[in-house]
Amino acid sequence: MHDFNFLTPLVIIFGISVLVVFLLGKLKVPSIIGFLIAGVFLGPHGLQLVSDVELVELMAEIGVILLLFTIGLEFSLRHIYALRKSIFVGGFLQIFITLGAVVLISMLFGIKYNTAIVFAMLVSLSSTAIVLKILLERAEMESPHGRITVGVLIFQDLSAVLFILAIPLLSEAGSNRQLADVIFVLLKSFFIVGIVLVSAHWLIPKALDEIAKTRKRELFVISIMFLCLGAAFFTYKLGLSLALGAFLAGLIISESNYAYQATSDVLPFKESFNALFFVSIGMLLNVNFLFAHYINILLIVAAIIFIKVLACNLAIYILIRNLRIALHSSIILAQVGEFSFVLSISALKESILNNTYYQVFLASAIITMVLTPFLISMSSQISKWVTSKKSRQRLEQMRTHTKETKPKEEKKHETDKKDEGKKTDHVIIVGFGINGKNLASVLKELDIPYVILELNISTVNKMRDSGQPIYFGDGTSMEILHKVNIEKARVLVVTIPDPVGMRNIVQTAKAMNPHVYIVVRTRFMAEVEALHEMGADEVIPEEFETSIEIFSRVLKYFHMPPTLIKSYAERIRQDHYRIFTKKDTHARLIYGAVALMPGQESKMYLVEEGSFFDDNQFQEIKISYDLGYCIVAVKRQYKLIMNPDANFIFKKDDKLYAIGDTDSLNRLDELVKSP
Repeated sequence: MHDFNFLTPLVIIFGISVLVVFLLGKLKVPSIIGFLIAGVFLGPHGLQLVSDVELVELMAEIGVILLLFTIGLEFSLRHIYALRKSIFVGGFLQIFITLGAVVLISMLFGIKYNTAIVFAMLVSLSSTAIVLKILLERAEMESPHGRITVGVLIFQDLSAVLFILAIPLLSEAGSNRQLADVIFVLLKSFFIVGIVLVSAHWLIPKALDEIAKTRKRELFVISIMFLCLGAAFFTYKLGLSLALGAFLAGLIISESNYAYQATSDVLPFKESFNALFFVSIGMLLNVNFLFAHYINILLIVAAIIFIKVLACNLAIYILIRNLRIALHSSIILAQVGEFSFVLSISALKESILNNTYYQVFLASAIITMVLTPFLISMSSQISKWVTSKKSRQRLEQMRTHTKETKPKEEKKHETDKKDEGKKTDHVIIVGFGINGKNLASVLKELDIPYVILELNISTVNKMRDSGQPIYFGDGTSMEILHKVNIEKARVLVVTIPDPVGMRNIVQTAKAMNPHVYIVVRTRFMAEVEALHEMGADEVIPEEFETSIEIFSRVLKYFHMPPTLIKSYAERIRQDHYRIFTKKDTHARLIYGAVALMPGQESKMYLVEEGSFFDDNQFQEIKISYDLGYCIVAVKRQYKLIMNPDANFIFKKDDKLYAIGDTDSLNRLDELVKSP
């Protein structure tokens, strides 16, 4: 009889994971945080439901392999290219500034240089898994702060691969190596990268082609898992980390023609991989150590958040020159990431970190992750509050005073540039994406004055050279709106993909000019009511405008009059699209259609037993459109029948929805009643 005790921790982990995901899903808290907390209480330092530390560490290694493989699968070289500026400028500056600050502070406290460098690596990385999940749920991936955040995260993940390679070189054994040994390790790393590139372009695609030809899905899935584990084992045998091999395997597959299929097969298990890894990491935390040193750990947590916010803010501000978005993004990135756990385990094995340092890191990292949802939820308010402080106004006054000392010719040139934005009865366009460009083209054609606010400096420079009245500025700022003369503007159009930003713009603009007509384009229906309450006159949700276009074309196919279709679509817009969200949809459809017909009234009738309608066929009832009324719908119990055909048979207790003039509706009233 075999001993299957090793299954006990797996059963416990996945059983607790089911409960955690279910409960936290209702609270809208990322499940990763629950996994960490669950691990803390279940592990050898908590309730001791799992007491075998070596087995826990082994499971954490397996979790790392699977987690890093799924992260590699989600990478795309094309995606990297699209965000190249955010990645290679913002990301590099963030890593560089954080590394420098943490190394300097650590060495001031007497920590050895190699340990200080490892601490800097651990702190410089943020949690891709947590941040992306929250941004997706908040629909902020395409917002300015969302795109910049994603770019920085990608660079951090790429840097983590280099950090994994650097850990052995920072160990005592690594520091004693000759230069030739260091060069050998670097060459070995480049050799592995070369194999990855060759495999991504030639070997793996051909192998997957042959496997796909068999049309056996199980063979494809097994092959994908073989690549994951095989690559991890290969890099491990070469003296590198298991995690690096798994990540590279995912990257290879992500660039093949089968990336989407592999992703669809593997990513459904990603939450399970997350559970295995993060619960295991939580188990490694010594709760007694945390309680014994909680003051120092809380101070370290505060220091980590402060350093990361400061470093990220500086890096992103250098990139985009916008303090609000830079601060917003930096607060989102203020936690320690999952790659840091991988690095810490490696550093512990290489004796760069002792057990005390390791426990300090684990406790601090887990707390920063737990705080992440709360920090992200407050990031918008904090960034707006900070950037609207009087200190910024004083700074602006200082800058104005400095400009007054410039030569007259230079001042005159700047004054001319300022006056360009001082239009009246004009349109202000915030955001110069596709919608902004299309609107500007129409306004230019009709000679309607307009100005544009945009946060992408390259777009501003390019469009300014082409003659567009475009300015670099954040529409949430009162100062910026004042400079484009919001007080005298006629219309404000907001097209930015930033839910938080558009709300702030609407509130600020309406406060500065209560009479300005505000049109907002949003991607989600959830924003419509809130934006209307804040003062927006027109809110255009892309989701439902698409729905209107679809049903308009369907109705056109059924030969409905174009004027009726157009009127009905306009009615839906005037009702703020409530027809798509309220439970009384059927009634709204009926009465909405009636309201579109001038001079017509609507009424609901109940078919009584023994009446002219009772158990009678529609075509046998002497009802004609010439008489001035028609039945548009019948409700029988819980079922609604729209536009009943000629063969429809009425029954008692049917509810009839009819339209017509007053006299004809009165005649119909006699027909549904008992004699």
